[in-house]
Amino acid sequence: MRNAAVGLLSLAALVCGLAGCGNGGPRTPLEASALPFVGGARVIAQARECDRGANAFCALELVAVDSRYETSDDFLVAEREYLHALGWSLAGAQAGGEAGAQSPGNRLRLTYSTASSDLQQIELGLIGRAQTIEVALSRTLFDRTPAMSLMLEEGSS
Repeated sequence: MRNAAVGLLSLAALVCGLAGCGNGGPRTPLEASALPFVGGARVIAQARECDRGANAFCALELVAVDSRYETSDDFLVAEREYLHALGWSLAGAQAGGEAGAQSPGNRLRLTYSTASSDLQQIELGLIGRAQTIEVALSRTLFDRTPAMSLMLEEGSS
């Protein structure tokens, strides 16, 4: 009887762990340092956002800037080429104007866009971002700083 109870508790813990129960919930993505950036880029804002619904996940939202580029589009193209050179593959994105990439081994999934494109998608209600991210994106537009919005998640799309 005792062995059966221990077995049931072990099974319950395994199922709960797989389902994202407990304090940890869905696995949280790695830190921003897990993302390779072109030289000179720096993160100016970040926020963790979690969706605890049926398809529970957590994401790390980031705003990166790099004043070496003329425009945000130039920055985005340079980042895409850099990721590709490191073995990241193209992946689909949720909204127009966004690009996606999958790390080698499918450990990380990245969705990224220019600051202006992400703000347009937010305004249209097609995507959501943490308020910290929205404010940082807006500031980069006013400052005319080449910037990208990024969302990093663990796993494949």
